Amino acid sequence: MITIVGIGADGWDGLAPAARRALWDAEVIVGSPRQLGLVPEDAAERVTLPSPLLPNLPALLDSLTGRRACVLASGDPMHHGIGSTLVRLLGPDRVRVLPHVSSVTLACARLGWPVEGVETVNLVGRPPAALRAVLAPGRRVLVLGGTLGAVAGLLDDAGYGPSRVTVLADLGAPAESVRDAAMAPGDAALQVIAFECAADAGTEPLPRVPGLPDAAYESDGQLTKREVRAVTLSRLAPVPGALLWDVGAGAGSVAIEWMRTHPSCGAVAIEHRAERAERIRRNAEALGVPALRVVEGKAPEALSGLPTPDAVFVGGGATAPGLVEACWEALRPGGRLVVNAVTLESEALVAAWYGRLGGDLVRLGVQRASPVGGFTGWRPAMPVTIWSITKAPVTGGGPVTGESATGEPVAGERTMGEPVTGERTAGEPVGGEPVAREPVGGEPVAREEGS
Repeated sequence: MITIVGIGADGWDGLAPAARRALWDAEVIVGSPRQLGLVPEDAAERVTLPSPLLPNLPALLDSLTGRRACVLASGDPMHHGIGSTLVRLLGPDRVRVLPHVSSVTLACARLGWPVEGVETVNLVGRPPAALRAVLAPGRRVLVLGGTLGAVAGLLDDAGYGPSRVTVLADLGAPAESVRDAAMAPGDAALQVIAFECAADAGTEPLPRVPGLPDAAYESDGQLTKREVRAVTLSRLAPVPGALLWDVGAGAGSVAIEWMRTHPSCGAVAIEHRAERAERIRRNAEALGVPALRVVEGKAPEALSGLPTPDAVFVGGGATAPGLVEACWEALRPGGRLVVNAVTLESEALVAAWYGRLGGDLVRLGVQRASPVGGFTGWRPAMPVTIWSITKAPVTGGGPVTGESATGEPVAGERTMGEPVTGERTAGEPVGGEPVAREPVGGEPVAREEGS
């Protein structure tokens, strides 16, 4: 059993009796040099946390086996702290947690902000771009682990320059300070940066719900357009903690908006063109999800070794031999597969899959008002066919089954190892080489190019 003791900037004097007893009874105390300096020197043997931490932590924990050990953590160990890591490695039955007041609670108390109305962003080991996802007029944000220069620079760049920024340093210690950013002498070792979002005139707030403006993205035209994107993500149905594969990602818009729905959502964008892959990274940074993983490679080969997805979106290259099958095989039971098709060839392919596995098949048509001489008329975009299906658990060697979006079970006609070729009405096999799309009148509303 390892005891994790939360300790604040007030040190030993601020510890509860149970925390002090645990430290006095310990044979070894583990912590950072600053934390170890807050406890009496004769309390126990001292061990400094290794750096880098995660690769060396298992060996450290092995060395503590059979010994009464305490690990020091800042504030509440289970709030962006080492506590969650130790519980994940050891299991909850082998860890005892004695929390202290967190820096978030102290900061809210000093500012008079209700804790439940505050967004907390941890920038320890993360790029400041993660802040962009939480920016909205009037939103109150606490930043852990960031520097004042990086936070202030990002706010200016994102159109939230007028936001009032406060730096709270050494909370709970005799040297505690709460200062306006303009008055702060510099970054402190223990600080929380707080700001209430105020937008520049003309700044358009970006919502968390899918369907961001197309102008929010940098693209070369291979972009799932706003209306189609919103419907596509409704079929993918992101839930907290779920992982998406965005195959043939183009500008990365579907993966990005999937991750924006909740901080715990993850995504992998697979794109074989290097310039597009780099563009996806820039879009992810600009829209607050820098943790988006971008894989450069051609599917289905590039899918090998990726973590099992909860949902898969194929927005480009669906006609590549074996691609849809590989995505279906990789999908976790209960997961969702969504394929968008624009060309006749890709429509024939999804129709064949629909005929075998069921699911939902819908066709979207979008028209936008535009000038026609001195008048205004409707200009149609290319229609998009969307096939979506939920994968039901497969037992034994029976047929592949799925569910439609309404939850109705459907049975397939093939086992997991059989290829899907299908036939078009003219009798030609479905599949073959990817089809490069050329717009045929109107404005394209979805990407369809090799992944």
